[in-house]
Amino acid sequence: MNSISFALNNSLINRSLSMEQQVDVNSDEQLMSQYCEGSSQAFEILYGRHKGGLFRYFLRHCSSRDIAEELFQDVWIKIVNARQSYEQSAKFTTFLYRVAHNRLIDYYRHLGSAQYAMRTDGDNQEMVENADGSESTTRLLENEEQSRALKEAINNLPNEQREALLMQQEGHLSLAEIADIVGTSRETIKSRLRYAMQKLREQLGDTTNE
Repeated sequence: MNSISFALNNSLINRSLSMEQQVDVNSDEQLMSQYCEGSSQAFEILYGRHKGGLFRYFLRHCSSRDIAEELFQDVWIKIVNARQSYEQSAKFTTFLYRVAHNRLIDYYRHLGSAQYAMRTDGDNQEMVENADGSESTTRLLENEEQSRALKEAINNLPNEQREALLMQQEGHLSLAEIADIVGTSRETIKSRLRYAMQKLREQLGDTTNE
């Protein structure tokens, strides 16, 4: 290869790498917009960013890998099918977890079990004015994958509290975003997270100060 060809080849490689890095640093919303315009690479990056959290969200709700995988795949199929009609009205993660939440509701309804029925009109829990404890929640969940006791404790939470906790930790959603997805108030979500943390501490014997 002569020096001109070598330089040209390097230029093309560097340009390609630069374009890939540029796509990779884009926001979720920009990536979804690029995917809607035909970029398969943008979708691959989106999928890579969110596949872990979304799968854990389903797995910790269903406690069945097979069911979690089915629901997980259903959600991504819905995202793909929404490509032609997608309009950005919120963060991509809010859109993604709203689809996941609705799919989970459909699954529970299909079971026909009152035990798993999910309400979207709030609850009668006492509203709590204190901080939501997200920092201590993060500390508790840092080693979650290695803690069978914590997994069991999360599974034992009331469904609405577990839903709020998983959306916060796996989807990194704010209180307002979670409230928008499940159709209730920010204060109710704060309350659910607070009660969830209290119950986790009770079950795990955690004495961490808030």
